[in-house]
Amino acid sequence: MSRAWSTWVLGPWRLFNIVVHIVRGLWLARIAYVDRPATERDEAVRHWSQQLLKVLGVTLVVKGHPRPGAKLVVSNHVSWLDIVAINSVVPSRFVSKAEVAAWPVVGYMVTAAGTLYLQRERRRDAMRVLGLMSDALREGYTVAVFPEGTTGDGHQLLHFHANMLQSAIDAKEPVQPLALRYSDEAHDISPAAAFVGDTTLWQSLWGVITARQLTVQVTVMPLQAVDHADRRALAELLSTQIADCLERN
Repeated sequence: MSRAWSTWVLGPWRLFNIVVHIVRGLWLARIAYVDRPATERDEAVRHWSQQLLKVLGVTLVVKGHPRPGAKLVVSNHVSWLDIVAINSVVPSRFVSKAEVAAWPVVGYMVTAAGTLYLQRERRRDAMRVLGLMSDALREGYTVAVFPEGTTGDGHQLLHFHANMLQSAIDAKEPVQPLALRYSDEAHDISPAAAFVGDTTLWQSLWGVITARQLTVQVTVMPLQAVDHADRRALAELLSTQIADCLERN
């Protein structure tokens, strides 16, 4: 298969299938899983996310098994694709900037999935979201955060911010670290997945669907207890663990 064929034939075909899959996701969010038990909703999210990766042409490789029940998932952050990859393995309630709620189509879907929105322009809003995260953990949900606060290029971790880790400490629920690594036919760390700099969402999506043999490896690392933990020390520990895992893989 030539690169040109991949770009001008496979790309539009995948775009069409993405639209069909998103429409199905809207139907599920609006009708099929309203007021259903949490286990059924989680399974629906997992299946839909796994299918979306297939539609995007992304191969999912999973190492390890997540702990059932309440936990705070902590991961490195490379792309919008991270959310799909994580939900394919461990369906989670994510913390996101408030602007996402207003995005066409996507905003409705992520809101229906129980996303917790943070208004970054309000300095005290982090405390409100922190309380919501702790409550969700106490109620048995899995909550996911990206402590880097922004996306990196996949080659190295950015500084881990500790604030949101306090939710696990307050709720006395463990942390489940994940390491995400994207590769493709020509790169051990794929530039196609990185959503950084001035790259637009459309440019990123096109780069993903036209990449050759794009793979996301999700490594589920051992649980980290939070009893008597200090959030800054915990952030440093998790950053070191994830960085070491990415170097080994």
